[in-house]
Amino acid sequence: MDRSDERGPTIISDRVVVNGTVTPLALLSDGRLWWPEGSQRSLTIEKEVIGFVADGPNIKLKTVVEARDGCCACGSRGRLVRNDVVFRPSSEESHRLWCQKLREIIDSLETEHQLHAKQVVQSLDISKYDGIVCVSGDGILVEVVNGLLQREDWDTAIKMPLGVVPAGTGNGMAKSLLDSVGDPCAVANAVLAIIRGHKRSLDVATITQGETRFFSILMLAWGLVADIDIESEKYRWMGSARIDFYSLTRIFQLRHYFGCIYFVPAPGFEAYGDSTSYPGNSTNKVSNRDPIDVEPVRLQRLGYKGPEINVENLNWRVVNGPFISVWLHNVPWGAENTMAAPDAKFSDGYLDLIIVRNCPKLPLLSMMSEVNNGGHVKSPYCMYLKVKAFILEPGPRLEDQEKEGIIDADGEVLARGKGSYQCEQKALMAYDKLQITVDQGLATIFTPI
Repeated sequence: MDRSDERGPTIISDRVVVNGTVTPLALLSDGRLWWPEGSQRSLTIEKEVIGFVADGPNIKLKTVVEARDGCCACGSRGRLVRNDVVFRPSSEESHRLWCQKLREIIDSLETEHQLHAKQVVQSLDISKYDGIVCVSGDGILVEVVNGLLQREDWDTAIKMPLGVVPAGTGNGMAKSLLDSVGDPCAVANAVLAIIRGHKRSLDVATITQGETRFFSILMLAWGLVADIDIESEKYRWMGSARIDFYSLTRIFQLRHYFGCIYFVPAPGFEAYGDSTSYPGNSTNKVSNRDPIDVEPVRLQRLGYKGPEINVENLNWRVVNGPFISVWLHNVPWGAENTMAAPDAKFSDGYLDLIIVRNCPKLPLLSMMSEVNNGGHVKSPYCMYLKVKAFILEPGPRLEDQEKEGIIDADGEVLARGKGSYQCEQKALMAYDKLQITVDQGLATIFTPI
């Protein structure tokens, strides 16, 4: 931390609570946080802040600062230590503004806009590097994988080892990797795993609709989980509590969605669903859709096209709706507090499918309260199995057939139906049939041992 007697122009200032004490705090235009502590004191965001999280009414700054061991002569530099700073803004509006301004500054030091990381790796000279490390949540890692697989030399590029240091709000991949060996989801543990250089293979799922592709490494959701994940964004000022709050809202105002899901079961799961034939490719229709909701389809002539699987001759099964929730997972954890698929493996060539159809509200509330430890999959109202390929044919809400839903892939809006929640994110695909296939161990990721 730096000491300074001068304050520059202020972006935002407030009287906040730190450790029970009310104190002034200012975010300055030069990227410093200033507050009085003895003499004037500041924290440089670019050098010392690696991220922040909103935790209810509090904001926690994740910092790395120099530690001075005893009386240090000659002003020599100290070792780096974690020293998080937690403060409580004076109001809900102030909390929202602090989060917005902090995010703007931190984002300006990293990627410049959505899909920037994808663009960077698409043009990267990979021969100059031994790996790519993402200090972020899951979103940047997903962008990197999509960028590598859309290169002309994708087959070489995707062999580049990837690392992730948890600095986001979800951190599902980092949590899954570190939890697999019993380590906490902490920056130091993730960095140590990358330094050691041990690697493991990671399955990649290819989501296709017509000529449009998206490569997923985490999850896909439709129904309750997708609605909670995307629609709760308007309550982001609540921090992690927004998920719990909005989960209650959605459960007590429960939606059911018409639709069908088709899948090729892994060995041992052939009894799920009813036998059917391959349901065909996506029509990629866009009629009755607001054109501003869907990103223009760009033909992806270069790059990876997906695994070479003869899907028509596979053992397809079908489950018909209505559905409360359909959740597909590639790794065990969807976030640090969400063990979505406790049996998921990193490179078994399968996705874990979690289906909820008919479930009363109170058992559903009990089931959702077990998501943090994976206990929800034991509920009699939950169907849990592994699949090799999957087709989703989404439909409208049972309660209001003029409205449709949201399809969420790796925390982003993949498709948005009519009458669904509107946000700034542009949807890549139409709210229509889409197909998912898995390529076993396609990517490589640094892993703890």
